[in-house]
Amino acid sequence: MHGLPIEVLVEKEIGIVSKKDIEKFGVDKFIEKCKEFALRNLKIMESQFKRLGVWMDWDNPYMTIKKQWIEAEWWTFKRAWEQGLIGRDLRVVHWCPRCETALAEHEIEYKVLEDPAIYVKFAVEGKENEFIVIWTTTPWTLPANVAVLVHPDFEYAKVRVKVNGVEEFWFMAKARVPVVMEEVGVQEYEIVETFSGSALDGLRYVQPFLDEYPKQKEFRKRYGRVHTVVLGEFVTLEEGTGCVHIAPGHGEEDFEIGKRYDLPVYCPVDKDGKYFEGAWKGYFVKVADKEIIKNLQEKGLLIYSGRIEHKYPTCWRCKTPLIFRATEQWFLKVSEIKEKIIAENDKHVEWLPKWVKKRYEDGVRNVGDWVISRQRYWNVPIPLWVCENCGHIEVMGSFDELKQKAKNPVPDDLDLHRPWIDMVLLRCPKCGGDMRRIPDVLDVWFDSAIASWASLEYPAKKDLFEELWPADLIIEGQDQVLKWFYAQQVLSVVAFGIPPYKRVAMHGFVLDAAGSKMSKSLGNIVMPEDVIKKHGADSLRMYLLSTTLPWEDIRFKWEEVEEVRSALDILWNVFYMVSLYMELDKFHPAKIDVEEVEKHMLPEDKWLLSRVNSLIKVVEDSVVNFYIAKGVRATMHFIVEDLSRWYGKLVRKRFWIEKDDPVKLVAYYTMYKVFKKLLAVLALYVPYVSEEIYQRLIRPLDENAPESVHMLNWPEAEYIDEDLEKKMEIVKDIVSTAAAARHKAKIKLRWPIKRIIVETSDNKVREAVETLRDIIKELVNTKSIEFATVPKRWKVKPVMKSLGPRYKGEAKIVAEALEKIDGGKLREAIEKDGKYVLVVNDKEYEILEGDVELELELPENLIGGEFRYGYIYVDKELTPELLSEGYARELVRRIQEMRKELDLDIEEMIYVSMILPEDLKALIESRLDYISTETRAIEITFGEAKGYVKKWKIEGYEVTIGIEREKAK
Repeated sequence: MHGLPIEVLVEKEIGIVSKKDIEKFGVDKFIEKCKEFALRNLKIMESQFKRLGVWMDWDNPYMTIKKQWIEAEWWTFKRAWEQGLIGRDLRVVHWCPRCETALAEHEIEYKVLEDPAIYVKFAVEGKENEFIVIWTTTPWTLPANVAVLVHPDFEYAKVRVKVNGVEEFWFMAKARVPVVMEEVGVQEYEIVETFSGSALDGLRYVQPFLDEYPKQKEFRKRYGRVHTVVLGEFVTLEEGTGCVHIAPGHGEEDFEIGKRYDLPVYCPVDKDGKYFEGAWKGYFVKVADKEIIKNLQEKGLLIYSGRIEHKYPTCWRCKTPLIFRATEQWFLKVSEIKEKIIAENDKHVEWLPKWVKKRYEDGVRNVGDWVISRQRYWNVPIPLWVCENCGHIEVMGSFDELKQKAKNPVPDDLDLHRPWIDMVLLRCPKCGGDMRRIPDVLDVWFDSAIASWASLEYPAKKDLFEELWPADLIIEGQDQVLKWFYAQQVLSVVAFGIPPYKRVAMHGFVLDAAGSKMSKSLGNIVMPEDVIKKHGADSLRMYLLSTTLPWEDIRFKWEEVEEVRSALDILWNVFYMVSLYMELDKFHPAKIDVEEVEKHMLPEDKWLLSRVNSLIKVVEDSVVNFYIAKGVRATMHFIVEDLSRWYGKLVRKRFWIEKDDPVKLVAYYTMYKVFKKLLAVLALYVPYVSEEIYQRLIRPLDENAPESVHMLNWPEAEYIDEDLEKKMEIVKDIVSTAAAARHKAKIKLRWPIKRIIVETSDNKVREAVETLRDIIKELVNTKSIEFATVPKRWKVKPVMKSLGPRYKGEAKIVAEALEKIDGGKLREAIEKDGKYVLVVNDKEYEILEGDVELELELPENLIGGEFRYGYIYVDKELTPELLSEGYARELVRRIQEMRKELDLDIEEMIYVSMILPEDLKALIESRLDYISTETRAIEITFGEAKGYVKKWKIEGYEVTIGIEREKAK
């Protein structure tokens, strides 16, 4: 409810365009307008969410403009202050000249913009017709230029050129010479000398604007390295000349170079993006580009002027192109805690999808300190007071603390926003002088970053916080990985030492049917209100949830919404049919003998009851694992295929029976039970339709039913007949896998095979095979079916790209020998020692991990593959002992890799804990001593992974391994 976005919109409403206008309008009146705007849009947002069926406590929304929230923000800020994590310094920051404030990295949007692209020559001092050539897309920064950067190790050239008949010598990177010459249109040139960039170190040049910007002359007297060539790595050969103009007041890398060489941080640009001194005083920098280019041309220093389209940072709300500008800012020293953020994230947070975790951690590693001060109005004031006399600083962590330390009485109803908070003075405890609050406000992301505890009214109240914090799950768009997700972790680690959430899920965006971003300019926006008007909110909800994985973008297609609408229409039609016949026959579940009815159940009745209970399990799994679409699609499939097209057709004729036939009552009873459970599931996705059917079908037949479908407990999966549901599915899977194996072995189906081996730990598979053995034998064309655990081994495949350079003429001999050895022993040796010693003709060869590839190989007479419940082999064989050994080695390698990641000494002992599927656990239990020896494990336990935890996939198995140092336990 705070922030620059609201300020910008309010400015438009009242017809102002700058901070000066705000001051003239009155900060107090402006803040009131912002508050009105926020509250007005809060109501609009509530209405939209309610129409979409979003279930929240709308009577008690958390509002960041409330005093209690602001106090929570102050408390968090003070926690950072007390840990020495708040600082103030001159920093080069992204600056919005329209909003006149600094912006953090996560507030920047990059857009493709067109800018000047010019080549300029700086005259070498004391040399006639010698020039250093630079390239820039920001001519407006040239008045602040104080150095030229070259890479010490790149090769540079002195190039003789002829320009308008005049011979000149240009310095630039050798690799860029032909590209630059072609672009600037110079045909006559010759490289007369080459040298490393370090040879140019200290070369002095004439700054082109000494007269226009007199301070440049002062710098020449005060700074030894000003207007010279300096060395550094921030140089690329991808564009430009390899000679980079340095303006420490207008670039982050420039700023770092400036610190290294003690260069002045010169920034002649004011907060509104206009020069405050020099020849172009009063010019906006982008307007000044043309004047600067013209000036360079008049001086004969402009080699070439063109245009370039490139990605350029813009303000996230007003869309104004940003500038780099050196200013004094308050910042949170993320650099000092980023390793802890990463470590705590690794220990406590599950990312959905998992791969986003690496993206997040890489982002945290690369992010700079968080500039948290904003030179604006509508946000939480930074609670920092400074003494006007001695400079002493006091930070307020609560309103009570402010009242205690205030110079004069503070009313309890004081609005903590600007300008009222700025009127509160403190008395300096050091010198007795007046202390005033700094004028800055906090970054709006500070607001949202404390949501997990501020929404629970912490620190003012502790009960809900202790019960509910950290949050079980947070969800936001894919653009929030290094925004909201990141900001929350930063402040939570500062405040509590751990992340504020256990799971974090990323969702994608809705694109148009072609995969393009929706925008007004393209005219491809689809408004949710239009979809709701045509197909209903439930259709929109179910469609969006069903299309793809939650973190992937959705290509919106009207026809797919119509398909969902069709499924809901089918649901309604089934309900209508059932309720109609139930009402005609005066059916009431309380009036029937359930035991007697269940005796008359036909297979299809049991099947449907089983299917709805199976659906409950699928939906549960999809929610827990955040594969929402899986549950939604299963639900739609159940409605269309199971409930309507299959069971509906089967029982319709039973509804038509005139008398009170038991099979008709069974059909009614089955439908009633199925709908009661199905509606509880559907309430997740389609709250309106499920509520309507519940009120018209369930409540009239159950006087004890809760008032709303949304008050039902989650249904239990009570009855599942795996025989009816799974036997044939299992058989289909077995036949399909065996056929694939035959195809791979190029054994045609008409040729009989000796046997297939079914490897499974699932007794239902055994039952299915025993029950339907003849079907499998016929379809697979096998003489027999056996249950067994097939042993596996590793085949060595030499990698000639690695062996060739090391062993040259002997590489072929080594490769042939490798193909004959036991891959398991080789693998074990490499895991243990990092190498395998291969002996060929009494000569030893070191085989490293990259020298070979290990391929899982079955015995020569077997071929097979994995199916949902295990493995199917066509006449292949492995002993349980070898299988056990193979998986044990897999675990050893993973644990050893985790040891390396923790940088453990080779002798350091550890504790190992694992979560394994039961069948895998059974396989490796006899190998625990081996695993302990190979990994230096004091103890191996199962059931919970502790310490440094990592998930692995081992030959189809999902396992979780945790290791702890001996000294840490």
